[in-house]
Amino acid sequence: MPFAVKKRRYTYQDYLTWPEDERWELIDGEAYCMSPSPKTRHQRILWNLSRAIDNQREALKGCVPYIAPTDVVFDEFNVVQPDLFVVCSKKKITEENIQGAPDLVIEITSPATELKDRREKKALYERFGVKEYIIVFPEREYLERYLLKSKRYSAPEIFNWDEVLKIKTFRMELKLWEVFEKQLPEENDKEYRKI
Repeated sequence: MPFAVKKRRYTYQDYLTWPEDERWELIDGEAYCMSPSPKTRHQRILWNLSRAIDNQREALKGCVPYIAPTDVVFDEFNVVQPDLFVVCSKKKITEENIQGAPDLVIEITSPATELKDRREKKALYERFGVKEYIIVFPEREYLERYLLKSKRYSAPEIFNWDEVLKIKTFRMELKLWEVFEKQLPEENDKEYRKI
């Protein structure tokens, strides 16, 4: 279960000294433990999302997708490891980490991380200019999408497992029933094929 440790404000330099076999994130200097590791459902959804995005790589137009654990360093007090993200600026990509805001971030919640994903991380991504933020809820089989407009996130758009998500940043479509590994009823499947 993620938790903030101590009342001290930590920096990226502190973070680099912590044990490599532990996963941590820093948000406004507070340290959040990412242990234990994600459940199998979380990892299946992550796999399906990354595969779906990779299958439409031409839509990325040179942008690079990454999956956790890869450090995204916003500044010395804010370092996170999003589940999946895409970076378009080659200047942000270093051998060690990503320096600055990705263009797209997808977080897959668990009961232990949902509040942080919806509150602290949403505020962080908005503040640093992540264009599109998607939160996936595996237990309830839906997701929320936030789009940055005038430096603020819009109200969330909600997509159920049986819908198609059009990622605005890259003009790609994700069939959410494939992401959630669900079977569409036959009539919906035919209707989708007509589109």
